[in-house]
Amino acid sequence: MKLELWRNATLVLQIGGKNILIDPMLGKKNSMGKIPMTDNELLNPLVDLPFSEETLKDKLSAIDAVAVTHLHPDHWDGKAVELLDKNIPVICPEIIAGQIAESGFTNIVSIKDSIIWGNINISITEGQHGTGEIGEKMGHVNGFVFKIEDKTVYIVGDSIWYEGIAAEFDQHKPQHIVVAGGAANFAVGGPIIMTSQDMIKVCEYAPDATVLVTHLEAVSHCKEDRKFIQEEIIKNGLQDRCFVLQDGEEYPLD
Repeated sequence: MKLELWRNATLVLQIGGKNILIDPMLGKKNSMGKIPMTDNELLNPLVDLPFSEETLKDKLSAIDAVAVTHLHPDHWDGKAVELLDKNIPVICPEIIAGQIAESGFTNIVSIKDSIIWGNINISITEGQHGTGEIGEKMGHVNGFVFKIEDKTVYIVGDSIWYEGIAAEFDQHKPQHIVVAGGAANFAVGGPIIMTSQDMIKVCEYAPDATVLVTHLEAVSHCKEDRKFIQEEIIKNGLQDRCFVLQDGEEYPLD
C-alpha cells in the first residue's frame, strides 16, 4: 500500500492494485473564495496543487475510484465535479449518495456500514466535526477504513478526538491512521478538526499504529501549521511513528 498527499485532505490511496482518490479538492489557488465566519479575508485554497494541470489530468486518468467522506467544499469542490469521469465509481456514505448523483455521477458505491469492493473491505466510520452549536452546524461527517488481507488504513476524516474515534480503533485495529490536523476553527466555538494535542491522544491510544497528519496549510481557518505540529511531535517523543505529510509526498504503508 502507498499513500500520496496532494493537498489538504486530498489523497490517493494505492491498495489492492487500485488507486483511490479521497476527498478531491482540485480547484486552483483562491478559487474557493473566503471561508465564512473566520477572522481573516484569505481566499481558499491557500496553495495550488503541487503539480501542473497537465500532470493532474494524467494522475486522474490513473484513478480507479473516488472516495468522499463528506461534501464540504475543501473535500469535494466544483473542479472535482467538473474533471472527474461521471462513470467513475464514487464510494461514499449512504447519507450523501443522492447529492453526488445530482452532480451527474452514475456509478455510486453507497455504504451504510461496510462493503467488499473488489478485493478491498471498506467500512464507514463516524466522526465529530466540532462541538456544541458549531459541531451541529458542521453536520454529519464520516471516515473510511480500507482493509486488504492483514493491512488496514483508517482515514479518520474531519473529526476532533472523542470517544467515538477510540471505538473505531478498537473495532478495526488499523496499522495506519490518517488524521486531519490544523486545529481549524471559526470566529466562535472550538476546533472542528484535530489539534496537536488530539493527535498525541491518537498516538497514545493506538501505540502500535503509524499516524499521518494531513489537512495542513491549505485552508484559512486552520490555526496550527506543519512547523508547530512537528515541534509538538518531537516534544512528545513521537517522531518515529507520527509524520506530517507534505503536499505531493508519497508515503509507503508497509
